[in-house]
Amino acid sequence: MKIAQVAPLYEAVPPRLYGGTERVVAHLTDALVDLGHEVTLFSSAEAQTRAELVAVRDQAIRLDPAALKSDLAAHLSMLSEVRRQKDRFDIIHFHTDMAHFPLFEDMAARTITTLHGRLDLKDLPEVYRRWPKFPLVSISDNQRLALPFANWAGTVYHGMPETLYRFGAQPQGYLAFLGRISPEKRPDRAIEIAKRLGMRLKIAAKVDPADARYFADEIEPLLDHPLIEFIGEIGDDQKSDFLGGASALLFPIDWPEPFGLVMIEAMACGTPVIGFDCGSVPEVIEDGVTGFIVSSLDQAVEAVRKAVTLDRREIRRRFDRRFSATAMARGYLDLYADRLAQCPFAPDLAADPDVPVVRPPEEERSFANYA
Repeated sequence: MKIAQVAPLYEAVPPRLYGGTERVVAHLTDALVDLGHEVTLFSSAEAQTRAELVAVRDQAIRLDPAALKSDLAAHLSMLSEVRRQKDRFDIIHFHTDMAHFPLFEDMAARTITTLHGRLDLKDLPEVYRRWPKFPLVSISDNQRLALPFANWAGTVYHGMPETLYRFGAQPQGYLAFLGRISPEKRPDRAIEIAKRLGMRLKIAAKVDPADARYFADEIEPLLDHPLIEFIGEIGDDQKSDFLGGASALLFPIDWPEPFGLVMIEAMACGTPVIGFDCGSVPEVIEDGVTGFIVSSLDQAVEAVRKAVTLDRREIRRRFDRRFSATAMARGYLDLYADRLAQCPFAPDLAADPDVPVVRPPEEERSFANYA
């Protein structure tokens, strides 16, 4: 199958430091290549990929030192290049929210669009009503609730390579908070939980300019405590030690988290997750197996005490079974096959014996057909 992956340009693919969407695109792209497909990645030039790379910007936007830059211009240029090369591909998989809708309306059926962000924003319903032909993929079932009328093609959970993070069998007695400092991520809750337990808390997180005031006013004063250590932003090469050494990851969110990549990063290290019951958390955490789902600070404190008794090897096994990059890629291949079966004019489709034009009945389907 000939597949285009179109990534956002805000971070490198994969990101050098913090970044969720671009990291998922990197893992998906390489897994599709490993399964034998012809994949082209549209991204910035520093992308590390086993696919063919079409570099549409010299570097990702966020860490570009240029004082003046336009994310809109960069993405319009990329989408124009995708449009120019469109006949090369059986499927074009967009990860750019709705930015491509006006440019690809005439070929929406040959696209898949994964929505990576929150969908409960005022202006979004009108967009998805205006462009209903684009098949959409959610990253959790909960994410769909804000747009129940949208053209949902399926849900595919995020995944990561099994070898990316090391299993940590011997935790070092601290709690971990990983991700981004923002009001909806509730690092203040993590700090309160650690203080109540008398446990060390290590915070590895970036501070976006939009959240600088929140950090300065609400969080920075809480860091002046012997139990609390603020590390700052870290990359993939540091996460195995950081997460694998933690007794538990605290995920004390207060918003409809669409997925929460950090939860499966912790599971890959064998580290249990204490997650507040919001958004995707009940879909990702298996309560009492890979962590605990809680609704209050008191429950979170008790959950940490119980989490240290969980089988860290079983947590890692559940990650391998549910959240590997291969599992994610096969989930998307199933959706691509649906698209191709409904698009008789896809380029070179009839000439390619490996493309499943007609899918077998539900009970006979096997992901092996698409490997």
